Amino acid sequence: MLHQFTLFAPIFSGGNNAGRCSFAGNSSVRDVRSLRFMKQASGRQSNNEHGVFSETMDRAKHRATTAYGGRAQEGVLEEESSKVIESRPSWKAFPGQSFPLGVSEVDSGINFAIFSQNATAVTLCLVLPERGSIDALDGGMIEMVLDPDLNKTGDIWHICIEDLPRSNVLYGYRIDGPRDWGKGHRFDCSIVLVDPYAKLVEGRRYFGDISMKLSKFLGTYDFDSLPFDWGENYKLPNISEKDLVIYEMNVRAFTSDESSGLDSNIRGSYLGMIEKIPHLLELGINAVELLPVFEFDELEFQRRPNPRDHMINTWGYSTINFFAPMSRYASAGGGSVNASREFKQMVKSLHSAGIEVILDVVYNHTNEADDAFPYTTSFRGIDNKVYYMLDNNGQLLNFSGCGNTLNCNHPVVMELILDSLRHWVTEYHVDGFRFDLASVLCRGIDGSPLNAPPLIRAIAKDAVLSRCKIIAEPWDCGGLYLVGSFPNWDRWAEWNGKYRDDVRKFIKGDSGVKGSFATRVAGSSDLYSVNNRRPYHGINFVIAHDGFTLRDLVSYNFKHNEANGEGGNDGSNDNFSWNCGLEGETDDASVRALRSRQMKNFHLALMISQGTPMMLMGDEYGHTRNGNNNSYGHDTAINNFLWDQLDARKSDHFRFFSNMIKYRHAHEVFNHESFLSKNDITWHEDNWDNHDSKFLAFTLHDKSGGDIYLAFNAHDYFVKVLLPAPPKKRNWFRVVDTNLKSPDDFVLDGVPNVGNTYNIAPYSSILLEAKF
Repeated sequence: MLHQFTLFAPIFSGGNNAGRCSFAGNSSVRDVRSLRFMKQASGRQSNNEHGVFSETMDRAKHRATTAYGGRAQEGVLEEESSKVIESRPSWKAFPGQSFPLGVSEVDSGINFAIFSQNATAVTLCLVLPERGSIDALDGGMIEMVLDPDLNKTGDIWHICIEDLPRSNVLYGYRIDGPRDWGKGHRFDCSIVLVDPYAKLVEGRRYFGDISMKLSKFLGTYDFDSLPFDWGENYKLPNISEKDLVIYEMNVRAFTSDESSGLDSNIRGSYLGMIEKIPHLLELGINAVELLPVFEFDELEFQRRPNPRDHMINTWGYSTINFFAPMSRYASAGGGSVNASREFKQMVKSLHSAGIEVILDVVYNHTNEADDAFPYTTSFRGIDNKVYYMLDNNGQLLNFSGCGNTLNCNHPVVMELILDSLRHWVTEYHVDGFRFDLASVLCRGIDGSPLNAPPLIRAIAKDAVLSRCKIIAEPWDCGGLYLVGSFPNWDRWAEWNGKYRDDVRKFIKGDSGVKGSFATRVAGSSDLYSVNNRRPYHGINFVIAHDGFTLRDLVSYNFKHNEANGEGGNDGSNDNFSWNCGLEGETDDASVRALRSRQMKNFHLALMISQGTPMMLMGDEYGHTRNGNNNSYGHDTAINNFLWDQLDARKSDHFRFFSNMIKYRHAHEVFNHESFLSKNDITWHEDNWDNHDSKFLAFTLHDKSGGDIYLAFNAHDYFVKVLLPAPPKKRNWFRVVDTNLKSPDDFVLDGVPNVGNTYNIAPYSSILLEAKF
């Protein structure tokens, strides 16, 4: 276990006028400024034949750049003068090896290797927390200057240290190089940088701890712990793609509220999620899609004054490192080593319950922002020109909407992403990935779209990733919209944004969309019936983390983002929502009843559609309000998952949602392997061209005769329909009528004696099953 330590404010680089760092031959670095420790320590410095050691605690007044604009302003930190003691660590340093990148244990010691094509000088920085003592550091920071003649192979800088502890060591790098911003360089050796290949990252220990908002992040490693015990009887769920029902969720938000009933030490943690697996099983889902769990800085907006400096990033779309699990999701402030172990416990427990784990991964940008307000923690300072897309003037391209765009199809960056994905599959046993703004991954190094993106192909063809579900969010903030045309190699699935839009429009009663609605519930063959693609390659959703919750969708016509400081400019304006007559919350019984009906209509449509359904955490709650459409996730309202209120409502809204999911699992007619043929479905419709028609009915045919009849009425009046004749020796039984109150809205065994006609209420839908 890595002991508690405290790291203070990093130095922020805000422009190309940052103070230069001088590295002369094998001399030690004289200007060590970016870390202060709770317990001051003496410094010592020496040289030997294997390399250069320097350990300093610079307590002299120095100037620190801060990120308040294009030109960095300067602040002054009060520190005392440094001391140097003629003493050196007892270890020996060797040139080391260039592979693997990151930290590895080799016969001669601990090996460090980092890529930087354009660096002119690299210094390894080490911090050794004193074992057995919390909030103490043994000797401050040790710095080792790498000799390019000895410690460099190609573009890889490396060093091996004998007798270095096998755990509890923090490390980072200072890297210097050309200062030419016009050519894309952003080197600043005053900043200690996180290794892109660090498997564990340490920073603050408690989520949202404002007192530590300027904490620094450093890599660490652990070669002391025993391998995780997955168990003799452990096995992967290996659920067929066509049978998935996905639950998009946030690990911390799932249990962070005190109403979860969990001990405060595990609320909002990986272990807290384990405690709520019975809820997931009761709901009926068999896959969770976790919002980003890679290490991120939830207090990134609080580093400088700005309109959003009161906000906490609750979603995690701001990656610091692609290998390390979010350390503040560990229980009781346990840190990175515990986070890694507890993440595995969570995966193991979910798998034991038959639930797969899909990670929402963000390889389109990092946390390092733009050149106006940079937050340099890793890639930018290691080799900005390699890791990010740049224009001809060396300026950052922004196809992510977050200030920078990862240079995904550069060979080095592509290998980093593949190594990251393989790591999560082999080390953590995850079952798949959803790629945020995946159209970015389809752009070349200059940002232009590629017909056959190397990275997309490599992911599809990779042997380690072959068992994984791979799902694209097929658009980006640069306008590259690839729904239905994402380069897929017959493997990639897609978030079906057209499903979301067309279903929302029809259910709320828009004219002229009946045909589109029919196409979506039938599996979107217009998008995916190409080559060997299947209906399940379309991930159907009505609600996701982006935008309105299900409750919002039926309660608001417009965004209400006043609290987040973005002036209503964040998120999409095209939500296709309807407030059912009154904007916002109301005590009007008729409006509330209509809203409840509409939520059930959306869920019914989602669960009977061909393709893979995905619902959002809280959809089964029915009363999760947000009033916000913040696409970056800094408003915490969506995450107030109140367990006590949910439990109180399990008799109606939760019951309907859970029963519909389980009903889908029990009936193969909803998850065909191939696109529907005329033998699979009958449309009871001769009015396709009527722009004002808002009624759709059809029958899904079951091979055993258990046909399913469905009708959706989006008119504001009753529609009386003549039902088709059921299969021989069978009669229609009413399973669902969303107009009825619970428990009559869903009757699993069905209500007999439906008759030959059915009067379908306004804004409601029905499901009938042919039974003996």
